[in-house]
Amino acid sequence: MPKRRGKSVSPPTELFNKPVREVRLGPNDVVLERAAHGVIYARSPHPLGAYPEKLTERLDFWAAHTPDATFLAQRAADGSWRRLTYAQARQQGRQIGQALLNRGLSMERPLAILSGNDLEHALLGLGAMYAGIPYSPISPAYSLVSADFAKLRHILQLLTPGMVFAARGAPYARAIQAVVPGDAALVVTDDPLPRATLFSDLLNTAAGPAIEAANAKVNGDTIVKILFTSGSTGMPKGVINTHRMWSSNQEMARAMLAFVADEPPVLVDWLPWNHTFAGNADVGLVLYNGGALYIDEGKPTPGHFEQTVRNLKEIAPTMHLNVPKGFEALAHSLRRDADLRKNFFSRLKIMYYAGAGLSQPVWDELETLSIETCGEKILMLAGLGSTETAPHALFADREQASQAGHVGVPAPGVELKLVPSAGKLEARLRGPNITPGYWRQDELTRAAFDEEGFYKLGDALRFVDENHPRKGFVFDGRIAEDFKLSTGTWVSVGPLRARFLSHFAPYVQDVVIAGHDRDYVAALVFPDLNACRRISPDGIEVLGSAAIRSVFEALLKEFARTSTGSSNRIVSMILLDTPPSIDAHEITDKGSLNQRAVLQNRADVVEELYRGSGRAIVI
Repeated sequence: MPKRRGKSVSPPTELFNKPVREVRLGPNDVVLERAAHGVIYARSPHPLGAYPEKLTERLDFWAAHTPDATFLAQRAADGSWRRLTYAQARQQGRQIGQALLNRGLSMERPLAILSGNDLEHALLGLGAMYAGIPYSPISPAYSLVSADFAKLRHILQLLTPGMVFAARGAPYARAIQAVVPGDAALVVTDDPLPRATLFSDLLNTAAGPAIEAANAKVNGDTIVKILFTSGSTGMPKGVINTHRMWSSNQEMARAMLAFVADEPPVLVDWLPWNHTFAGNADVGLVLYNGGALYIDEGKPTPGHFEQTVRNLKEIAPTMHLNVPKGFEALAHSLRRDADLRKNFFSRLKIMYYAGAGLSQPVWDELETLSIETCGEKILMLAGLGSTETAPHALFADREQASQAGHVGVPAPGVELKLVPSAGKLEARLRGPNITPGYWRQDELTRAAFDEEGFYKLGDALRFVDENHPRKGFVFDGRIAEDFKLSTGTWVSVGPLRARFLSHFAPYVQDVVIAGHDRDYVAALVFPDLNACRRISPDGIEVLGSAAIRSVFEALLKEFARTSTGSSNRIVSMILLDTPPSIDAHEITDKGSLNQRAVLQNRADVVEELYRGSGRAIVI
């Protein structure tokens, strides 16, 4: 069998004794209240600090106190950095806000942004914030990857935008022609389309009394943005984000990550702003604390991560926030490139992951690399939240974040309610950072909250040690994903999936767990073709090769030997030769799988898997 690059290799004993790089974190305690029917309430004993009514107050503050400091930067065509200072961002944001008002945008006619992260996108968002106009960053994949534009059409019909922006006209022309309503103003940075206004025209608008009057009316209840998140069965739903949500959530982050008040954070970040992790957590962290965000146009995929490496060799971050796939690609590059290691770890305070579970082998590798490079461990932290929580809700500190899966305890200002459900504890949340609901979807809003006003997160948690709640909580899967076998045995999908991905690394990209009302658990596997080709370089026939089958059979037997019962033993699996489809709602542009959609769309594959088909890729 080939060498398993993804398996965790225990670092030498002497590495465990290395110090952790000093970083100031806030107090992370929890108090519990036990109620009837096994319900538990958990909260921080520390009050949430004061926060501004609207996040633009922080831009006003930094523009006055550090006007020439870099706020945002992006690579220009010649390779240099285009920089936007705090003073420039405030001035140009207000000019654009005036332009939006002049064109009739309002609470009922918001701004829709089709393209990804860039300085123009950021300025449009700031302009909308100053003017009290909601804006909605929409996944570029809905315009560029989708074949039928169904999700984009649904979103724009729900939004009724007064203006639609795309960075470049040509790549978005087909989507714009197909679904953008004719009564919406169209704005592009370049590659102008018929009836489109250039972004530079907005920027040339003089800020006047109208923007001052509009900004004076903005308060904590004003909608700042609408973030669309995929539903469990199909079309996206628009999560309302208010100024209070965003501001209070950033104060929570500052309370837990106290070091950002000592030194403004520096981020090199690729994560898409149409997702809450980047658009709220990362951009908000920088803006709230006077830091700098360098827009990384790379991403953790072959042919694109080289740009990320180039940026990280030039700009040393003080924090690195990423999804697990990003950390996997980073660990591989760090191991190969000494210059990258030296710069990346030079002033790094913490690493932070979200969006999915980080495998323990990647966690161990990053820790080993930091020790080898600078003689210190760099903390890897995590937490728990969602688009509806702006996104932070729980934070882990240095003791709680001892291994992957630990999510810590509630941040100051957040109340956690744990409700017994099918042998687990379902998590529900309440606080100033929680959404008031979904844009123009009242039925969804009513269903999302319980009788006490707690938002039903849909995740399950368990205590690390119920006798010592200070040790925090561990993610225990998605309630909606769990199922029973025909024997009545519950299968906890989240932990099983994480264990599977760790065990089969690097040959598996993702996995869907099947077995509802069946006799045993099976898996639908999306293989990592690049890793598989290193075993069997047979082109498109790689998945059917004897070498691949041998490797996966051996790994499956090894996995079974470490299983403790039918709920966590996978008996058979199938290697899927077609990737998940964004149009079929199987995957988001961030790479998150929709388990239910995959099982529904590929019901015939599931049947074939349980029939014990003779196909070469059924194992």
